[in-house]
Amino acid sequence: MSPLYRDYPAPDNPGGDALEATRIAVAAMLDHREPAFSLPQPFYNDPRLFQLDMQDLFEKQWLFAGMSCEIPAKGNFFKVEIGDNSIIVVRGAENRIHAFHNVCRHRGSRLCLKDKGKVAKLVCPYHQWTYELDGRLLFAGSDMGTDFDMSAYGLKPVAVKSAGGFVFINLADDPEPIDDFLVSLEHYLAPYEMDNVKVAVESNIVERANWKLVIENNRECYHCNGAHPELLNSLIEFDDTDDPRSTGEYRDLVARKQADWTACEVPWQLARFGKRNRLTRTPLIDGIVSMTMDGKPGCNKLMGSIPNADMGSLRILHLPNSWNHFMGDHAVVFRVLPLGPQETLVTTKWLVHKDAVEGVDYDPARLRQVWDATNDQDRRLAEENQLGINSKAYQPGPYSKTYEFGVIDFIDWYSETLRANLGVDVPAPLQVASS
Repeated sequence: MSPLYRDYPAPDNPGGDALEATRIAVAAMLDHREPAFSLPQPFYNDPRLFQLDMQDLFEKQWLFAGMSCEIPAKGNFFKVEIGDNSIIVVRGAENRIHAFHNVCRHRGSRLCLKDKGKVAKLVCPYHQWTYELDGRLLFAGSDMGTDFDMSAYGLKPVAVKSAGGFVFINLADDPEPIDDFLVSLEHYLAPYEMDNVKVAVESNIVERANWKLVIENNRECYHCNGAHPELLNSLIEFDDTDDPRSTGEYRDLVARKQADWTACEVPWQLARFGKRNRLTRTPLIDGIVSMTMDGKPGCNKLMGSIPNADMGSLRILHLPNSWNHFMGDHAVVFRVLPLGPQETLVTTKWLVHKDAVEGVDYDPARLRQVWDATNDQDRRLAEENQLGINSKAYQPGPYSKTYEFGVIDFIDWYSETLRANLGVDVPAPLQVASS
């Protein structure tokens, strides 16, 4: 562990309370971290730093919550847990999507206990306070007194936006702008007609590793040859032709496929929004059309207005908690939610056309085979990574600028974002101690 971090944020630190001391120590570590190196140990396993991740990152960033197809009609809802904050996402009147803290305004009990479902109203199971789907309090019993103002006790709203079938939430009081990314997301996913998809199958796994290790593992394919034989039946390791490892053969394949996609009027251009959001369509292995074991379509009914199955993979990155693959026949979307300093929930959903019939157009077991194997392999890699980092022998190591540039981008984004949100200055003595 960094001596700076171990010694400075003691609970009895005379310069302030323990959390403020932790903020200052973390800020000092970020200010003096080695570029293109992994982070100091506390960033991956310390409960105090995990608390900062939740308060200063996950409670302030736009997070991928779920898909709009999961709440297709009025009254459909799903629940998502962001640390201690339980959030309800529900479709209300006029097709509008709302999000609320899952907290009754009476005595704070949770309203929705199930992960998903359909309701006419939101009713607290404790004392039956009843809320409209837009959050208004409708019923609070007859014992609150004649001067009780129900309009003052609506559900606490959460910022929510939807684009391209994705639903994003933000717990901040004044959320940062995200509309430029959402406009592009809508454009790239227009051919998929996301109002006409459904979740064919879903998996949830808990990885005994810090959430940043889960994301780091996803942002590179340095490990793929040694770990992912199923995935490499279809996936080419390169993200795009700017990848320093890309070959002439790959660049020729990209040019040919891009010409095909242009002719089909399907978006493929690389679009970046800082280091946080990224969209690009890249080919699968030549002759392969889907991420299945045999490379053939996993669903016979193509998505939306997609003209043929050979669409490569539209890769969508949204930090801090999602990556995605959209092919011609189906899509695979991923959501990452921290559960603790060394525990992370990874949810995977396979999407198909809403009219596709299970057992006729697709076999769920075949559809999920590649990514079930890959997810389990990644889980083991992240967990072994975590165990090594927990050792007193760990110290930050260098990333490969050729193979791990995506990890460098993620760690840079994380460090810059967390540092900006900490809102503290580092005292001069600590600046000297950390240099």
